[in-house]
Amino acid sequence: MEIQRISMRDAPGTLRELETVYILRGDLGEDRIGQLNGRLRGLIEEVGGKVIRVDNWGKRRLAYEIKKQMKGIYLVWRYLAPGAIVHEIERQLRMHDAVLRYFTVHVAKDVRPDARPTEMDEERFALGGMGGPDVEELATGAAPERGEEGAGFAPGEGEGAAETGAAEPAAEPAAEPAAEPAPDPAPDPATPELSGGEAKGHPPAHE
Repeated sequence: MEIQRISMRDAPGTLRELETVYILRGDLGEDRIGQLNGRLRGLIEEVGGKVIRVDNWGKRRLAYEIKKQMKGIYLVWRYLAPGAIVHEIERQLRMHDAVLRYFTVHVAKDVRPDARPTEMDEERFALGGMGGPDVEELATGAAPERGEEGAGFAPGEGEGAAETGAAEPAAEPAAEPAAEPAPDPAPDPATPELSGGEAKGHPPAHE
């Protein structure tokens, strides 16, 4: 499929900065991840674009089951290319049986390629093809150390990150001695009763 190199809506000599996120099956092998990444990189460079960076966010639990998968490997691409390439990239992702979800957003337009340096080298691109760490295993300490293979993913920023610095509960105010009741006191309209059996200042807990 031939891709239009210059969009009529873009200024001459400029490209669009795009970001594509896709989720792969959690059990996908690294060889197949590398093949897909190489194919997408070839598409971008073929039309005069360039890859800015590829981040592997590792294996994460999905919000709901997709294609009988409860975990997926998240990959985030930032690149420069003509806007017309989005259709072809998403067509390739749609045809790939291991892709669970994908989307692309336009970050900026009329970007001059020489003004947007790449953050990518061959080593970092290869890391993007790794299976990535399992976020749940990292949170529980079950995952082995991966060193530089975790580039682009910071343990503790995903699900299961431990929370620290919890505030101490406020001390209850000291009770004042009750005054001697006056005979036949009238109800005070300025102090309405709490309803629903909930303590004041403590909303019901969420399920």
